[in-house]
Amino acid sequence: MIRSLAFALCLATPALADFPEAVTDHILPGYANLAQATASLADTAARTCDVAEVRPAFQAAFDAWMGVQHLRFGPSEVDGRSLSIAFWPDPKGSGARAQMALLTGDQAALTPAAFAQQSIAARGFFALERLLYPAADLPADPCPLIRATTTDLARSAQLINADWQNGYAQTVLTAGEVGNTTFLTRPEVRQALFTQIVTSLEFTDDSRLGRPLGTFSQPRPERAEAVASGRSLRNIILSLQAQRALVLALTPDAPMTVKGFDHAIALAEGHDDPVLAGVVTPEGRLKVEILQQAIEALRNTVLAELGPELDVGIGFNAADGD
Repeated sequence: MIRSLAFALCLATPALADFPEAVTDHILPGYANLAQATASLADTAARTCDVAEVRPAFQAAFDAWMGVQHLRFGPSEVDGRSLSIAFWPDPKGSGARAQMALLTGDQAALTPAAFAQQSIAARGFFALERLLYPAADLPADPCPLIRATTTDLARSAQLINADWQNGYAQTVLTAGEVGNTTFLTRPEVRQALFTQIVTSLEFTDDSRLGRPLGTFSQPRPERAEAVASGRSLRNIILSLQAQRALVLALTPDAPMTVKGFDHAIALAEGHDDPVLAGVVTPEGRLKVEILQQAIEALRNTVLAELGPELDVGIGFNAADGD
C-alpha cells in the first residue's frame, strides 16, 4: 500500500526532487534491517554469552544502526529511542557508572520492563560494547546484563520499525493532504530530511573526528567513537554511505553533492587506521584533518547545491534539530 501511495505521489509531483523514494527505498528498509539485526543479536545472546560468538552479531547490528542513525525524527525520537540505542559521546562517563551499578546490583532491574526505565546512558550499543570489549576484568558475571541490553536494543528497534511501517510512513507520504497535522506541506518533509543530512555531517565533523583530534598539543585518540570494538573509522564510512544513499533517493540532480560524498568516502576508506590512533603523530593527524576538511567542504556543498535542489534551506544550526 505504501509503495502504491508513493508511486501515485511521484506521478503527481515534479521528478526533480521528492521524498517518497527516500521513505520506501531508504528509511523503511533501513529500519527493517535494524530490527532484524538487533533481534538476531538478542537471540544470539539468549543462546550464549560467549563474547566470541556475540561480538559478530553486535558488529552486524551496529552496522545496521549506522544505516539509519542519521534519521533523528519521527519514531526514532519518541521516548528518546535513538539515544537509548546509541548514547555517545558521554564525556562525563555517566553510562559506565550507571551500568556498573546494574552489573553489581539487584537483577530485578534487568527485567525488560525495568531495564527500559534505566538511564539511556547505560543502555544501547555503547553500553553493550563495554561488556563485550571490557577494558578491565568486570566485577560480576556480565551475562544477565548482556541479555538485558540486547533484549532492550531489539525492543527499541522493533518499536521504531513498527511505528514507521504502521503509520508514520503514510504520515510522511501524505504530507500536505487534508488531515495531516504533522506535515502541513510537502516541503516540510524535504526540509526535515535535508536537516538530517546536514546534522549528521556536522556530527561526524565535530564528534567523530573532532573529539579524537583534540588539539595539536593534546590529541585524544581515546575519545574516538567505538574505540573498544574497533569501529571508529568504520562508523564514519558507513554513516557517509548511508547519507549518500539518502541523497540519491531524494534527487538524481545533485552531482556535486554526490561527488563530495564519493571523495570523503574514498578518503575514509583509504585511511588504514581503524580507531584513529594515528592522530598522535603529525602524519596520522594530517590524514584525519584532510578527511575532516573534506566533510566540511561536503557540508558546504550540501547547503549550496542540495538545499536549492530540494527547494529548502537551513536558517539555523542543524545540530539544534529540526
